[in-house]
Amino acid sequence: MRSRVAQALLPPLATFILANLVWETLVRALSVPAYLLPPPSAIVGALARHAGTLARGIAITGKAALIGFALSAVAGVAAAVLMSSARWVERAFYPFTVFLQTVPLVAIAPLLVVWLGFGVTPVAVAAFIVSVFPVIVNTVTGMRSTDPALLDLFRLAGASRRDRLLKLRLPFALPSIFAGLKVAAGLAVIGAVVGEFVASYAGEDAGIGMLVLTYSRESHTDRLFAAVGLASLLGLAMFGGVSLAAWLALRRWHPSENSASP
Repeated sequence: MRSRVAQALLPPLATFILANLVWETLVRALSVPAYLLPPPSAIVGALARHAGTLARGIAITGKAALIGFALSAVAGVAAAVLMSSARWVERAFYPFTVFLQTVPLVAIAPLLVVWLGFGVTPVAVAAFIVSVFPVIVNTVTGMRSTDPALLDLFRLAGASRRDRLLKLRLPFALPSIFAGLKVAAGLAVIGAVVGEFVASYAGEDAGIGMLVLTYSRESHTDRLFAAVGLASLLGLAMFGGVSLAAWLALRRWHPSENSASP
């Protein structure tokens, strides 16, 4: 287990360290102004000096992103199961899920403020809107991919529709569901940050999105990089959590996970 984790973590970690060393060297050698591109050492310094503010911001954003992601997981799977129950249901509702995905979030974020006010609620809804589509699409695809021979076998055995759903179609779709959740985890963070551009409070209750706007307007580029880096780490952590759940659920029986490390 430890060797697998090391094999998974060491290559990207080494690449990250090397890239930062090159970045630091080039910025200093070329005398690039700090307001254009600060060196990694300045970003780390800003992160240390403003750790309290950034920690509160990422906690607020993380809460909204997790709520939105959880809603997208539950509602997305439920909607996909409903649409997979009959072709006419899918034809009636699937186009609306596509429409929901194509509407620019920055265009509807002000409406969320009008309807829901400021704070965590509209930001979580923004995260949900952005992240629910891949869950629906992947779950529908997975349930459509159920082996027809197994479906015939269940029918011959007299299995009810409920048994076919819970004991065959949903388990068969799990790899696709987790694939959709992995995409949704990162999108939820993006949706939360964009939602905070419009719907977040300023001051001590500012999320990471509002801090990004503030630092950008004030030309605090080192703090801006630190805030963006923390948002990226939040997305990476959520993706890692879903990947771990997928590995635990599928490693004993599905080839996509049974030879991989979490």
